Amino acid sequence: MSSLHTPQRGTGSFLLSLLAGVIISMLVLSACLPATASPGVPTSSIVTIGVSLSLTGENAADGRATLQGYHLWVAQVNRHGGLLGHPVQLLIYDDGTRLNQTQINYETLISIDHVAFVLGPFGGNATAVGAEVAARHGYAFVEGIGTVPSIFPHGLTTVFGVSLALSNYLASFVASVLSLPAAERPTSVAYVSSDDPGTQPAIDRARTLFEASGIKTVLYESERSSPAETDLLVAQKVVTAAADVVILGRTAMGDAVFFRAFLQQHYNPKLLLVTAGADRGSMFPSMIGRKNMEGVMVSNGSWWPETKAYQNAEFISSYRATYGGTPDAIGSDTVQAFSVGQVLQQAVNRAQSLDNAQVIHALWTGAFQSLQGPVRFASSGENAAGIAFLLQWQGGKLIPVFPTEWGQATMEYPKPMWATIGSST
Repeated sequence: MSSLHTPQRGTGSFLLSLLAGVIISMLVLSACLPATASPGVPTSSIVTIGVSLSLTGENAADGRATLQGYHLWVAQVNRHGGLLGHPVQLLIYDDGTRLNQTQINYETLISIDHVAFVLGPFGGNATAVGAEVAARHGYAFVEGIGTVPSIFPHGLTTVFGVSLALSNYLASFVASVLSLPAAERPTSVAYVSSDDPGTQPAIDRARTLFEASGIKTVLYESERSSPAETDLLVAQKVVTAAADVVILGRTAMGDAVFFRAFLQQHYNPKLLLVTAGADRGSMFPSMIGRKNMEGVMVSNGSWWPETKAYQNAEFISSYRATYGGTPDAIGSDTVQAFSVGQVLQQAVNRAQSLDNAQVIHALWTGAFQSLQGPVRFASSGENAAGIAFLLQWQGGKLIPVFPTEWGQATMEYPKPMWATIGSST
């Protein structure tokens, strides 16, 4: 059950809505609430949860995948009796991939719509904006996609990131490499990063760890260091560097350019890890040939379709019944959003209250479970219990290979040779 509101698209209408939203927010914020009022406590039997999402604009695909996760969680909660016996509904505002609209949306949801809770949007920058609004109003802000380190050190005491902290995304990859016998261990790495705040911190952390262990950097390219160069030119640099290990951190489309260049020039590193695209169903494999995915590694956070994590079987069943397709097509945005709902529900149950202050206390003091594994919040609001799983394409499927106690197969090392570039099966 949800309601969707989309902002006006015209320039004049947008400026008018921006001004009106700011004025309304100022009026509401200046109003005197009764001393007994508690943020978000519903006055009706229905618990309304508000979210600002990018359903149009540059991030629309990710925003809609995030919405799928929230919809699936609400449906599951209501099947099992709601939150403390109250049915749940979503109130969604489209921010059009604009940060100023994100701020207006969360102000509206809290100050005008008086929703019981707000949940996080898609994207690191949007999460930071929403978290600041929620903190001003004393609302819990549980989110799953804004994992960039810059969100957390600002003293915001109501933001809770349920997903693996971004700086730890490649921790299992580094550990898996360092676990190899010294005589077999790779000696050089080429890094290709983007300036995206959701990618570069993880790659930079991996570089620091590898260099500290004596594995040298033979190439480091980011959009900041080579802004005028195309992906194809950078791909040629990687081929020339001939590193044992390559870490690619561009977009899915950009990474496909690198794959094709490697194939055409018969460059086959011992290990190849990508941070985007290769964990998203059939889209990426179809661009470069599914057989060419063999041995490619993905550090996708903490979920894969066959995981035995909390409520995963019900989640997959509900996804297939609602959206069709196969479990391999489920994107990380959907998983992260569902995980957000899971943690909020457990915190409400722990607090036995719909009052934000009591739920916030429960979030700080509790331990929780989600599709992505265990959740426990550090003083920063990051998930201190998150596990970085390393997956590898083997036999046409993504399989967890590290940490070894969770692995379902042994890591293929070195990576098998490429199949033909035209292979698509």
